[in-house]
Amino acid sequence: MRDLRARGFTLIELLVVVAIILIIAAIAIPNLVRSRIAANQASAVESLRMINVSEASYATTYGVGYSATLQQLGPPAPGAPVTASAAGLLDSVVASGSKSGYGFVYSPAYLDAQGHFNGYTATGNPLQPGITGITYYFTDQTSVIRANTSGTASASDSAVAN
Repeated sequence: MRDLRARGFTLIELLVVVAIILIIAAIAIPNLVRSRIAANQASAVESLRMINVSEASYATTYGVGYSATLQQLGPPAPGAPVTASAAGLLDSVVASGSKSGYGFVYSPAYLDAQGHFNGYTATGNPLQPGITGITYYFTDQTSVIRANTSGTASASDSAVAN
């Protein structure tokens, strides 16, 4: 006779619960990955917008054209004053060249006779294509952000919708 006070789960019941958990995980994990990629890409676009705004402010404030590096747009050392070499216009994470799975490459352009840069380009590329992002971004002194899903973006690619 079976003792009615004995409680527990059978092996079949445990296997059914594990199977249900695996099915739910199989559905949820791809959605989580897509959400993470979408968030990284939105962060990359916003970072390029911040670079564009910071460059416009830098050129207006200092009257020496655009900055030579992203680091010049970043914050000064603690206690140090804001200067053209540490303008405090861009957060230190973006100024370092990497944020949310994207790497940012900045290049000044169009050096004039006074030694001022009258243009720049900036790209945002996924650090691990397909994992941290699938879209490549480009912007320049026009402040138009452009995107490409097949490789490094350029001025000839389509603009990102605002």
